[in-house]
Amino acid sequence: VMSILLHGDAAFAGQGVVYETFHLSDLPSYTTNGTIHVVVNNQIGFTTDPRMARSSPYPTDVARVVNAPIFHVNADDPEAVMYVCSVAAEWRNTFNKDVVVDLVCYRRRGHNEMDEPMFTQPLMYKQIHKQVPVLKKYADKLIADGTVTLQEFEEEIAKYDRICEEAYTRSKDNKILHIKHWLDSPWPGFFNVDGEPKSMSCPPTGISEELLTHIGNVASSVPVEDFKIHSGQLKAL
Repeated sequence: VMSILLHGDAAFAGQGVVYETFHLSDLPSYTTNGTIHVVVNNQIGFTTDPRMARSSPYPTDVARVVNAPIFHVNADDPEAVMYVCSVAAEWRNTFNKDVVVDLVCYRRRGHNEMDEPMFTQPLMYKQIHKQVPVLKKYADKLIADGTVTLQEFEEEIAKYDRICEEAYTRSKDNKILHIKHWLDSPWPGFFNVDGEPKSMSCPPTGISEELLTHIGNVASSVPVEDFKIHSGQLKAL
């Protein structure tokens, strides 16, 4: 068994559980015998510039607390990524110590459906929009080298798309979700015989509908008059 953890760059630098996990890695009476930490480093948090979110040069600097080796690798180079991951696995297997792989990459679109990164990172995203996607970049290299043909590449893409489409189609056949199937030990008395949660009554919060309406109106309005708001933001109001 080998422990592998996948992190985001902002989470790796900012979440206390990461620091705590490192300190659980080599205790006398308890050890994970080393974990491979893979950090998907898109060089930005939700919308925050790194220099505004942490005080260290790299998001992975927290791993230095246990002197873990940290490999920074260009994620646009798949072969370099594979090489670094192989070295990381060999390190962990040889020394039973933590190791970090920092995939230096970028996020092509927003954090979620509502996030437009051009609002907060316009210069960065002007550059990102010019970037050739890594799949096309690597495919063009392999085709130019004669390692694969264009036909072989297109067949692999079609094969992958087919797998995703078939899985999506199968997912529609599942009409009933049994919660108990997803839990190792359901709380006694919490679910009924069909695996559905029993109805639970919640005490009133004590907040009036009028107050909730007021909060909602304020939260979804422009702060001041004569304030020029981005047209994309208007959709969220």
